[in-house]
Amino acid sequence: MKKEGQIWIETLIYTLIALVMIGLVLSFATPKIEEMQDRAIIGQSIDVLKKIDSTVLSLDEGGAGNKREIKLEIKKGTLFIDSASDLIYFEIDIKSEYSQPGKEIDFGGIKIYTLQKGEFNKVTLTSNYSGMYDITYNGEEELRSITKAPSPYNLFISHNGKNAGTTIIDITI
Repeated sequence: MKKEGQIWIETLIYTLIALVMIGLVLSFATPKIEEMQDRAIIGQSIDVLKKIDSTVLSLDEGGAGNKREIKLEIKKGTLFIDSASDLIYFEIDIKSEYSQPGKEIDFGGIKIYTLQKGEFNKVTLTSNYSGMYDITYNGEEELRSITKAPSPYNLFISHNGKNAGTTIIDITI
């Protein structure tokens, strides 16, 4: 009778030790997994901004009346179309530092800026078209935000002619 009780106590102790070990591994692995996911999302966002940029360039070469469609998938963060300032930028809050906070980095025409806000960092990826193109959203000069969604957006970019030598690029969803 004494041996059966001892076996159950040993089993319970081994189970508790295993659970503690699993908890310790998860406490170290989860932040690293989240950091890798955030970096992947930022990498995808850079690719989207580059795709928009190459589409705008091809539309400019093609002339007025051209229109292109881009599938835009946002899993985390927000894409802003600031037509008043002719900017397209993406913002995301992450726990890790993507770049040195407070320093702007140029990555192939895309400006990357990290701002430290408490335990989170706000990473902003910006494509600046001022001086080259007049960006409009649905024909208007406004600030439009596109947030995460379960299905991809259809982003339409069109060349609407020129005004005072500046190409008008209109974006609609």
